[in-house]
Amino acid sequence: MDDLVRAWVDGWTVSRGAAEPVAESWGWTIDVGQTEHVRRHVVGAVNDDVEEAVVRTVADGVTGYGVWLKVFAPPELVGKWLGPGWWVDPAPGCLMSVPLAPAATAPLALPDGYRLRGWTRGTVTQALVTAPDGALAARGQITPTGPTAVLDRVETAPAHRRKGLGSLVVRTLQRTAAEHGARTGVLAGTPEGQALYKALGWRTSAPLTSAKFVGV
Repeated sequence: MDDLVRAWVDGWTVSRGAAEPVAESWGWTIDVGQTEHVRRHVVGAVNDDVEEAVVRTVADGVTGYGVWLKVFAPPELVGKWLGPGWWVDPAPGCLMSVPLAPAATAPLALPDGYRLRGWTRGTVTQALVTAPDGALAARGQITPTGPTAVLDRVETAPAHRRKGLGSLVVRTLQRTAAEHGARTGVLAGTPEGQALYKALGWRTSAPLTSAKFVGV
């Protein structure tokens, strides 16, 4: 199994309040417990180590609506391996990582009128930026799990983009994780967020295919 995938699975489950991952010969099964996301299967290999036979076997065993499959290979490849009933997100996500050090992750200055707040529950730290009128401007959360920390749910409201708020949230969370002893940040990002993370020094390790079983 790839170490970054294992780190992401461990942190993501805590960040989202999902069940403990169940180890499989090919990766992990995670109960999430939502109507549109009942369970997910995560294949533990990345890039050229992803095997078609493994993906087909896992996918063929899914019969219930709302089960997701995460494979760290391009969607144009993985999509050919899935049978009827699978919706495949055509936009590839990405598995990314970055070294963490408190001195290297100082937050940026807030624009006038904006406010940054943070809090921690358990091991999950959240950062919230509110606009001058009190509306949500940007947010994100991070979950240290020993030497690694998983960045999750980073978003900037459309009306508040291009102000550096996403960078501020990410830098703030990276610094917090480093102060808690994490030395590597890990995330599974969307195409929209990839440019932000690259600008902040994150490196892409593998593409990510997200597929959902919707029935036949």
